[in-house]
Amino acid sequence: MNILVVGNGGREHALAWKLRQSPKTDELYVAPGNAGTATLARNLKIASSDIEGLAAAAKEHRIGLTVVGPEAPLAGGIVDRFNELGLPVFGPSRHAARLESSKIFAKELMSKYGIPCARGRAFSSAGEAREYVNSVEPPVVVKVDGLAAGKGVTVAQTREEAMNAISDAMEARVFGPAGEKIIIEECLSGREVSVFAFTDGETVTPLVMACDYKRVNDGDMGPNTGGMGSYSPPEFIDAGTAQRICEEIMAPVVHAMTAEGVPYRGVLYGGLMITAQGPKVLEFNVRLGDPETQVILPRLETDLVDIMVAVVQGRLAEIDVRWSEEACVAVVMASGGYPGPYSQGFPITGLESLEKDVLVFQAGTSLAEPPEGNGHAIVTAGGRILSVVGRGADLAQARASAYRNVDRVRFKGGHYRRDIAKLDL
Repeated sequence: MNILVVGNGGREHALAWKLRQSPKTDELYVAPGNAGTATLARNLKIASSDIEGLAAAAKEHRIGLTVVGPEAPLAGGIVDRFNELGLPVFGPSRHAARLESSKIFAKELMSKYGIPCARGRAFSSAGEAREYVNSVEPPVVVKVDGLAAGKGVTVAQTREEAMNAISDAMEARVFGPAGEKIIIEECLSGREVSVFAFTDGETVTPLVMACDYKRVNDGDMGPNTGGMGSYSPPEFIDAGTAQRICEEIMAPVVHAMTAEGVPYRGVLYGGLMITAQGPKVLEFNVRLGDPETQVILPRLETDLVDIMVAVVQGRLAEIDVRWSEEACVAVVMASGGYPGPYSQGFPITGLESLEKDVLVFQAGTSLAEPPEGNGHAIVTAGGRILSVVGRGADLAQARASAYRNVDRVRFKGGHYRRDIAKLDL
């Protein structure tokens, strides 16, 4: 079948790479894509937010399966629109996507069905939120209700930080409409883990887990980013904890959504904290993570097209989803200044010098005509530029491979963390 991937980041490059491996994939398209996806597929100049444009392209190119990468088009109803038009699409409906697009919706659902999570209260008044902060001991976590592109979460160590976060969200509207309502939660302690499962609303596949690094600098210092690296599997998760996560969190939330009349189909992503009392939910996302996708898809042994088609058709129970024991470590290279202001358009060199078993998934890249007119050069075109993924029998081997090769890639101002996966060794 012809397949369309929606998005332009490293996650979408990894999806295109994995889908291309399937013998069931004929023509592959990515909209809008990047320089990396252009080596695997035909890029279409259609924004991921242009639902009608994407639908028209799906009809024109006789797409048998559309795979939606980012959260915004899912929250915007792309699945509902494609279903109306009879176009097969992988991902949750707009109402089901509220698990990510409304933290208040997710919190109320978890409370109703007894799914362990951080205690919290919702507020639509800045004054009431401030009164509440004055009544509790810091630290607290302040979260905007809506989508904020990976931002909108403040871990406030002091009341002053919490007050500033409330003001930014609800009065200064730093996050736009997403901050009209907020949640203030207890601050959980432990180790974070990202958990993923495919589901068709009934069957929940075996879990795969990864850890990511949000802060820009080593030692988890500096501002939050979209993710500076990841690794899989996290060796601090034992079999008993994994079983609890499935039985107490992932399967129950899928069954809760079905009970609410909003069946969830697609990938469910639980951001969890492993506390002394057991695993608890920090948040749910309704798609694959970035950069976690770059370290879990290389471990997937089952045909991804088979999985996604089975989800769309409601017969996931027929598919044996298997994950390898291989370890993967991804190191993200970012533009100078990221996550603040940065320049772009710088040539990227060294990609041809990497070891053959190392993977590179591009994100903020594009093709540019060099001054001498000799072919096209890959140049920077964003904040996070690419992920270098090392693989090995264990995390130590995978980590050594990733860092051995990331040092060979060069572009002006490029920087990356040097402590990805270090804690688990």
